[in-house]
Amino acid sequence: MAKSPNQKLKLLYLMQFLLRSTDENHPVTVNEIITELERHGISAERKSIYDDIEALRVFGLDIIQIKSRTTGYYVGSRDFELPELKLLVDSVQSSKFVTQKKTLELIKKIEGLASVYDGQLLQRQVYVRNRVKSMNESVYYNVDEISNAITCDKAIKFKYFDIDVSKNHCYRKNGEFYEISPFALMWDDENYYMVGYDAAADMLKHYRVDKMSAISATDKFREGKDKFALVDMSEYSKQTFGMFTGELCSVRLRFANHLSGAVVDRFGRDIILTSSDSEHFTVTVEVAVSPQFFAWVFAFGKEAEILSPEFVRQRMAESAREIAEHYNI
Repeated sequence: MAKSPNQKLKLLYLMQFLLRSTDENHPVTVNEIITELERHGISAERKSIYDDIEALRVFGLDIIQIKSRTTGYYVGSRDFELPELKLLVDSVQSSKFVTQKKTLELIKKIEGLASVYDGQLLQRQVYVRNRVKSMNESVYYNVDEISNAITCDKAIKFKYFDIDVSKNHCYRKNGEFYEISPFALMWDDENYYMVGYDAAADMLKHYRVDKMSAISATDKFREGKDKFALVDMSEYSKQTFGMFTGELCSVRLRFANHLSGAVVDRFGRDIILTSSDSEHFTVTVEVAVSPQFFAWVFAFGKEAEILSPEFVRQRMAESAREIAEHYNI
């Protein structure tokens, strides 16, 4: 029997068929494998299928054989198990910086890592349309440009915009380019940020990636490496509420005991909680003092209080008064 032009692809098509069309509840027989290969113009005998399955096992594919009335084969363990894929789907669809269009595309690709049957289970948990999503489809390319610049040790230039009441881009600095030395990408409060060094201001700043446009690497090498080396990125995100900058300050606060979980979630498990009395504890943290920090404290009402320093306590009181006056209270 003359071999078809696709005969050399036989092993690849067999592996693809087993990965996409089998699992513990859906084994396939040798006859079904032969039929599938014929769809691709590949002829096969039963003995050659056994040899191919053994070759794939040696290669590392976890092919399980079961025997009942007929002998069947399926792929057991995979690079990603179903619970792991569900976690990836949840992460993608809950991410505000991933647009709705790209969310559906990514989830479709994640489904491809499972069998078609498990892929259907993943599709059932997709609820995207009413999520708040980024409007900037180029965020993925922005991330790629920034990552490449970091790898090549180059500064970048870009334009930075806000969204106006008409939902149009309103560029800062009259549309002039920013020139920044990028050092890190971080995810905070469901948004993607780039942390970089601004040579003109001689300080580290951060920018939302989905609000950057026209990004390109420059011929200049990155500056500010010494300043970035002093920064602990995990601490940076804890100190900066909602990624709004402010004066970095050591602040002492008192909370009701039942808020200990909220404080640990915000500042990490290494934070020291000191008992104040039977109903309260105190904590001292480094934070960027900003309206967003005051809003976080304010959310706990009378069960949270800034104790020191006095100027931060006074600014909190002023913020509360301004809000009360705004509502004519």
